[in-house]
Amino acid sequence: DSIFSTLRVLVDSIKSFKMGQVDWTLSLCCGNQEIIFCVLCAGYLIANYFLWNTFIVKPMKLIAVFVHEMGHAIMCWITGGSVKAINVEMNEGGVTKYTGGNRCLIIPAGYLGGALFGGLLVACSGNRIASTVVAGIFVAMMSISLCYKPNGTMVILTLGFIILTCVFIFLEWFVFSPLLPYVTLYYGVFIGSFSVYDIHDDLITRTVEGSDAHACHQLIPCCFPRCVGVQFAVIALALQGLGLYFALVWMTST
Repeated sequence: DSIFSTLRVLVDSIKSFKMGQVDWTLSLCCGNQEIIFCVLCAGYLIANYFLWNTFIVKPMKLIAVFVHEMGHAIMCWITGGSVKAINVEMNEGGVTKYTGGNRCLIIPAGYLGGALFGGLLVACSGNRIASTVVAGIFVAMMSISLCYKPNGTMVILTLGFIILTCVFIFLEWFVFSPLLPYVTLYYGVFIGSFSVYDIHDDLITRTVEGSDAHACHQLIPCCFPRCVGVQFAVIALALQGLGLYFALVWMTST
């Protein structure tokens, strides 16, 4: 019965989200659901600000680094390269070892990939089905990464988040709802804000040798690291704004 109920919810959601019924202007915003969503989003940002340098958010920082590295890996696969290893370190660093592919696309895919996935998580948090799908994609990404010579930190990190995310998916569909959308919202807000912070810290306020922007400069000498950093920051902020906008569109349209 629960499976058929889930399928009915999926079909109803798809039917209600026809192009002619999409509230692109947010004319129906904001009801109680949208207000709660926005308040939670702001609350997550404020909580992250005050807890940023504490051990409490250390696992989230490391998973954000993982998403950064997966951005490199995914773009490497897309451009025909081969990934050899994906590692995450306790010092909040990471490395993706690869051969082949298009370096001009692979290099920026770390910071921008993290910002894009953060925005996607936020956008999909506006709908129960979408949050389940994006959580499943997140689990699949972590599972795939374990096939590429992960170090000990990454094994513990990804296994922990795979179990945690799967538990939230189960609770959402069989115990209590809504729950998962608020979890994916937190994932998205944190990963997105971490990407913006990382870009600002590594590329704008200082130039870190070995960073993605420094690699861009080596590849294209006219692209100075700080200039690249500013461009990355603008794109990352725009992706976070778009994520929130599409979440509200989804909520008001369904």
